Amino acid sequence: MFKYLLSLLTLLLCTSCHIGRFFVYNFANITDHKIFPYTEVGTGDDVFSFPVSDRDPLSSVTLTVKGEKVPLTQWLDEGTSTTAFLVVKSDSIVYEQYFDGYQANDISTIFSVSKSVTSLLTGIAVDEGLIADVNDPVTKYIPELLDGDPRFQRLTIRHLLDMRSGLDYKESYSNPFADMAKLYYGTNQLKQLSKLGFNHEPGTYHQYQSGTTALLGIVVERATGMDLGQYLEAKVWKPMGMEFPATWSLDDKRHRSAKGYSGLNTTARDLAKIGKLYADGGKWRGKQIVSAEWVRQSTTPNMANDGYQFQWYSVTDTYEDEAGETNYFPDSLAAITAGRDLDFGESYARRSQKHPGKWYLESSNGAFYAQGILNQFIYVDPTKDLVIVRQGKKWDEGYLWLFEAISGNW
Repeated sequence: MFKYLLSLLTLLLCTSCHIGRFFVYNFANITDHKIFPYTEVGTGDDVFSFPVSDRDPLSSVTLTVKGEKVPLTQWLDEGTSTTAFLVVKSDSIVYEQYFDGYQANDISTIFSVSKSVTSLLTGIAVDEGLIADVNDPVTKYIPELLDGDPRFQRLTIRHLLDMRSGLDYKESYSNPFADMAKLYYGTNQLKQLSKLGFNHEPGTYHQYQSGTTALLGIVVERATGMDLGQYLEAKVWKPMGMEFPATWSLDDKRHRSAKGYSGLNTTARDLAKIGKLYADGGKWRGKQIVSAEWVRQSTTPNMANDGYQFQWYSVTDTYEDEAGETNYFPDSLAAITAGRDLDFGESYARRSQKHPGKWYLESSNGAFYAQGILNQFIYVDPTKDLVIVRQGKKWDEGYLWLFEAISGNW
């Protein structure tokens, strides 16, 4: 028994071992920027701050909780784990609240919202010609993968952007032996990734995997010759006048490979600027930061890819009948034909997983978002010139419904 306890204690203290780190730090927390080495992302001399609107259109917004109407701020404070909630409308802050001791300058780990920023950096590298083509094989930039599964040679950057790598990778956050725990708490992420096999031929199947974006981040680092954090500072943080320094977490001090899938640590105000950049087609205060074409590809719904493209999600709605039930069709042609006659915007026929052999209609309202675990969000509705950022400590409420309700105010 004593030997067992001693072995367990040794394991827990062995923070260089991913299992030890998992049990010591378990589970992921928005303060994880404190436990990993990082690259500093500095601000420039020309700092920009969104002006604060003299009107507060959300002060009167209430939510019904157990039959009682509760003001938005009270609900966020008492009913959720939110630490920051920010709404920018037409270049001005119309709502900004912080909770649980957080302030505007406090950075938080934004987890998979980092994926969308890694995509932004990929687009800039393409614009600069450092990445020749998104259809390039990944092995062109990471030749070490040539020693792994031969399917790495058919894996392209586009496959990574659209989460169609086909890798045999398990996205589990609760299992210390799963690929996600190994990647997040381990060291030398490239060594781990290069040992992976494939469940599917690259390009044939959409499956959300952090390991896929980890490879994308390494591609950007190899193409640019810079840490992701350094490239972010040079191409985004300083040119856009970000208000606060950020950091980008690394796998370890020796290999210094950025966690492109989860490692950016920043503030709500500066995340809102990323959202505003995409709302304005890649342009910031008259300067094109990333091409309009890259933003278009990132935000145009790819329904064949579950409304996910270039590491951004599209907001989609399912067509329902008058009773509020999903309307099913016998085949895709019938769905598309019906869609032409409905007032449902530009609609797409989707095959039902719940009802095999049937199809339904989905439509996008043009809004899109980036999301990380524990419900970190950048939500963008370009038709309303609206950006909403939510940061917080837990999975609660979902928030898309709230963002859409807020958007409906305009």
